[in-house]
Amino acid sequence: MKLNYKSMGQGPALIILHGLFGSLDNWVSHARFFSTSFTVYIIDQRNHGKSPHDDVWDYGAMADDLRDFMDDHGIYQAHLVGHSMGGKVVMQFAADYPERIMKLVVADMAPKSYRPHHTTILEALTGLDLTQIPNRKAADAQLTQAIPTFTTRQFLLKSLKRTDQNGFAWKFNLPVIYRDYAKILEKVEIDPPFEGPTLFLYGGKSTYLTADDPEWIRELFPQAAFECLEEAGHWLHAEAPDAFQQSLTRFLL
Repeated sequence: MKLNYKSMGQGPALIILHGLFGSLDNWVSHARFFSTSFTVYIIDQRNHGKSPHDDVWDYGAMADDLRDFMDDHGIYQAHLVGHSMGGKVVMQFAADYPERIMKLVVADMAPKSYRPHHTTILEALTGLDLTQIPNRKAADAQLTQAIPTFTTRQFLLKSLKRTDQNGFAWKFNLPVIYRDYAKILEKVEIDPPFEGPTLFLYGGKSTYLTADDPEWIRELFPQAAFECLEEAGHWLHAEAPDAFQQSLTRFLL
C-alpha cells in the first residue's frame, strides 16, 4: 500500500494522520507551521484522499500502512499525531510498534468503543446519485436536509472530485467505509501499556473524551498528559488552530 503524502521541513520526523472522511489537505497549514522544527509528513490513509482504495479497512491494516510508510522513507522513529480515526490508528501503532514512536499525540479520541454517530451522513452520501449531479452546489443542496450543518457539508464536499468523464466521484472509498464503519467504532487493545510520552488533546465542547476517561487511559498510557482546548469541539485543529499548535509545540519540543 503506497500511501499518498506530502512532506516539508527539516528535523526529526513528525507524521500527521487525518480522521474519517478527511485527507492530508486538512493539515497543510499545520504542516507548514511545524516544518520549521520537523520534517513533517502528512498522509492520506487508505481509502481516503489520493491513496489507494482497498477492500481491507481496519486499524491493524492502517497501522501496518504507517509502518510500511516509515520503512519506505527510512524513518525508524517519529513523532506521531492522529486526529479522531487517525488517533486510533496511532494508538494501534503504539500497541503494535511502540519502539518506533518518539512522542505520541492523540487529538480528541480515546481508545474506547463508540456508538455510531455518522450513520446519517453515511446514508446521505450513499443515497446521493452522483450521475445526476452537475456541480458541487447541486450536491450541497441535496445533502442539506440530511446534513444541515454547513461546515460539515463543506468538509465532506472537499472529497468530491471530477472524473475523466466530467462527472463526479468521492475520493474516499464510500462503499467500504459504509460496510465496515462498525470497525472504526471498536476500541483499541493496548497490551502491554505504551510507556512513551503521550498527549491526549481534546476539545472542551466535544464529547469524545469525558471526565471519567483520563483515569483508565493512564492505565494504558502511564505517561499520558491531558490538555483541554476549552473553546474547541471535535475539530479542535480547525476550530482553535493557534492553541492547537501551541499545545503541540510545548509537548514536542
